Amino acid sequence: MTGTTDLGRALHAWRDRTKPAEVGLPGDGHRRAPGLRREELALLAGLSVDYIVRLEQGRSTNPSPQVLSTLARALRLTTAEREHLFVLAGQTVPGPGQVSDHVPAGVQRLLDRLTSTPLSVYDAAWNLITWNPLWAALFGDPPTPHDFRRNAVWWSFVEPLVGYPQAVSRETGHRTAFVSDLRAASARYPKDAGLAALIHELRTRSGDFAALWDSGVVGVHEPLTKTVRHASVGEITLDCDILAALGTDLRIMAFTAPEGSETADRLRLLEVIGVQALTGAGTDT
Repeated sequence: MTGTTDLGRALHAWRDRTKPAEVGLPGDGHRRAPGLRREELALLAGLSVDYIVRLEQGRSTNPSPQVLSTLARALRLTTAEREHLFVLAGQTVPGPGQVSDHVPAGVQRLLDRLTSTPLSVYDAAWNLITWNPLWAALFGDPPTPHDFRRNAVWWSFVEPLVGYPQAVSRETGHRTAFVSDLRAASARYPKDAGLAALIHELRTRSGDFAALWDSGVVGVHEPLTKTVRHASVGEITLDCDILAALGTDLRIMAFTAPEGSETADRLRLLEVIGVQALTGAGTDT
């Protein structure tokens, strides 16, 4: 059998082989199979349980590249498995000339294990790819559509993410580094339509971005200190570091606080609040 039937079988097999502990979920000893439940995969992928069922049963066709990418991350697929997933779904496998949103398993495990550190991962164009629960507890869930509103450069120059520290996101040095990153990405991926559209819209919507772009300015990201005023735990001042994943164009943004500080205590409290909210939200997302 071909098409969505093969896709469904592959998804089911990958789900069965994925242990909850491998993706940061607790095991409960009452499982008929060692792998993920459909509800758990839905939670990890940000999809509804019904949609997972329809995919596995072959009743849903033509999942989008965005859906396939988030399923690949949730199931911790290798690069080869991810490409196979796209083929089974009838989608074009992203080529080397496109900005990749693939998160290697090692990077994903970093997010799974560093649960006490807000972490987010971005591609070469600074599109937000994935994040851990504490990042969401700190800043809120990003917009659902996969458009410019999920781009960190867009937040800095055009429309800040709700809950994100606006004063910091508009620092001159940080913005200069963003422009440099997009210029480098544009040279590396000249045929990526999404990247070209992002740069065009930024130039159109932001005079500051257009001026920096036309000036040819070059900048690098330096460690920052960001202050977030959170509704539940109050003001939190965090060190922000941007890390690179070798062999990829990914950027990992990490927020930390000195151990024993009041900020660290508030961050731990936020972690508890975030877990409670996640548990109370159910699994059908």
